[in-house]
Amino acid sequence: MPAEPWRAVVLGGFLLSAILTAATLAAAPALSPVRSGTPVPLATPDPGEVATGRQVYLQNCASCHGANAEGATNWLQPDARGNLPPPPHDDTGHTWRHSDEELAQIIRNGMRDVFNATPDLTMPPFKDQLSDEEIAAVIAYFKSLWSEEHRRFQEEQNRRQPMAMATPGVGP
Repeated sequence: MPAEPWRAVVLGGFLLSAILTAATLAAAPALSPVRSGTPVPLATPDPGEVATGRQVYLQNCASCHGANAEGATNWLQPDARGNLPPPPHDDTGHTWRHSDEELAQIIRNGMRDVFNATPDLTMPPFKDQLSDEEIAAVIAYFKSLWSEEHRRFQEEQNRRQPMAMATPGVGP
């Protein structure tokens, strides 16, 4: 028996967890932009709301996410602290995969990406700076940057029950 039996238990548990995670990911269907056979109707964007959203975005979000919502350079690569840089909000990012309610909660309450190595918030909360109308306008601006296919996928997310965020400041 090893001198430290707990080490074998911890390593065995880690190995089992890794195997279960790999099996779950392998069995899960790929996240594709279109899930249903029936096209989801899309609302016509309100040009005024989109313009307002762009202005709010430029004043509050662009310093991190880029003037054209292009995200930080190498946004998929952890920075020196182990945190993921700000993602793009155009078609190249993943914003379109979240419902309006999820996006509003992230903007309002901030979030910490579960993949970040530090306990710091990945994105600060804006509940004290932005009204609900301004948050909705920013989301309308994001939608104006997405392809029709991604807008349809996102609208399907809106029609499902929004994913609850257990703790403010903790990401989806």
